[in-house]
Amino acid sequence: MRSDKMKSGLTKVPHRALFKALGLVDEEIKRPMIGIVNSQNDIIPGHIHLNSIVEAVKAGIRMSGGTPFAFPAIGVCDGIAMNHEGMKYSLASREHIADSVEIMAMAHPFDALVFVPNCDKIIPGMLMAALRLNIPSIFISGGPMLSGKSKLDGRRLTLTTAFESVGAAVMGKMSDSELLDIEENSCPGCGSCAGMFTANSMNCMTEIVGMGLPGHGTIPAVYAKRIRLAKSAGIKIMELLEKNICPRDIITEKSLKNALVADMALGCSTNTVLHLPAIAHEAGISIDLKDINNISKKTPHLVKLSPAGYHCMEDLEGAGGLQAVIHQLDDYGMIDTTCMTVTGKTVSENIKNCEVLDSDVIRSKENAYSQDGGLAILWGNLAPEGAVVKKGAVIKEMMVHSGPAKVYDSEEACIEALMAKKVVSGDVIVIRYEGPKGGPGMREMLSPTAMLSGSGLDKSVALITDGRFSGVSRGASIGHVSPEAASGGMIALVEENDIININIPENKLELLVSDEVLQKRKENLKVVEKDIPEGYLRRYRKMVTSASKGAILEY
Repeated sequence: MRSDKMKSGLTKVPHRALFKALGLVDEEIKRPMIGIVNSQNDIIPGHIHLNSIVEAVKAGIRMSGGTPFAFPAIGVCDGIAMNHEGMKYSLASREHIADSVEIMAMAHPFDALVFVPNCDKIIPGMLMAALRLNIPSIFISGGPMLSGKSKLDGRRLTLTTAFESVGAAVMGKMSDSELLDIEENSCPGCGSCAGMFTANSMNCMTEIVGMGLPGHGTIPAVYAKRIRLAKSAGIKIMELLEKNICPRDIITEKSLKNALVADMALGCSTNTVLHLPAIAHEAGISIDLKDINNISKKTPHLVKLSPAGYHCMEDLEGAGGLQAVIHQLDDYGMIDTTCMTVTGKTVSENIKNCEVLDSDVIRSKENAYSQDGGLAILWGNLAPEGAVVKKGAVIKEMMVHSGPAKVYDSEEACIEALMAKKVVSGDVIVIRYEGPKGGPGMREMLSPTAMLSGSGLDKSVALITDGRFSGVSRGASIGHVSPEAASGGMIALVEENDIININIPENKLELLVSDEVLQKRKENLKVVEKDIPEGYLRRYRKMVTSASKGAILEY
């Protein structure tokens, strides 16, 4: 066993003494030692309950003859970190999480690992670590939050409602009592926020790529079924250890393609386009943005959850969950069912008895929201390396749009302009110097998009940025523009009132300025470098790559 490095033989007498200081008996020391990566903390609603998940995992491990050891991982709540300097640290935390798991698992050579994440960057960070270490591993998330309900009018509420209420209030469209109702009832308890936002998108990707048991992505946090699934994960890790099934046996080119197909069918967060390439990179696999577009063009959009639609994660679970979605996609010949999963079985075996229980939530191809996927990659002189948009959350009238640029060199400057009502119908907002290097940290522009939606301007105003978006964002919100402004990308050359042309069906994003004028601007360009305090962000800025590469670090 891998753990023999720290417990077996004469030279490990002091090591065993330390284990006994933990209260372990000889039988526990002799058993396989299983690490549990626990991202519980008291500030993320999606993570406050994870200790109960971890205790259930421990029970499963002990029932199957293993000895569990939990250790912590950090986590950032993107919602709480939003719209201030804290968001600079969110994406950057992904690499820190991967590194810290590697440190713990190498310093203490566990025989296998159980990962317990739930929210945005924690999930991809842990997946990256699992692939890097490549020892038997399984994921069990904390599960999604239930949707809320207004006490004033009974309508369904989610975090989208809360963020968009700010814009509505600025425009005088919402009373104080309505704001308080949303504040108190949109997030009713623990779990990852209720819509197809980034956390739930990545938990869905984890299940579909094969690293989580069926139900991993959709069973609500407060259901007893979630605790039972956690026990099952604890039991299953012992089977994976016995069979030596490792993450690189599961996450392959074929399973990643399955994940991308499901991503498009589900209309997931644009952040999946950032995280899946970074995860693939750890396995030595390359995901090209052109491949993503090719998959999107062939994949029907079958599920539309908040913020794009009315339904929430609890509805998807009730409709049969992700396994039913995969089964439906397999019927259309779009899934490779030979892929291995943490069940110890193939996708084909997992979905054998699955069916769609609610065709309003999981639609058929014939009744799909569209015959192509929920995400699209755009190219043009403004984004020669690509940009991404959640097409499934864009209204028909904004699929093609041309308008004058309103240019801001930070999110704060844009928010100030929106509060002052300086953005008008027809404009194209450009927020730059918010990319991986420029931010640094590639902040989410949720507050500007939410203000646009809340004020009703999302129906006539587009937003383009080298930053990124929360899964909560909707509208013609185009992010990940690459190369970014801080790298001298074309977005740095845009000036006030330049005309920008957006054509999502044709995958085009163009700045309608002559090459001669752009060349002169480039010769006179002075790239903005934001002053940041000494510490992690300075190191991150030196090593981070383009969003088109997944914003991975190069050493």
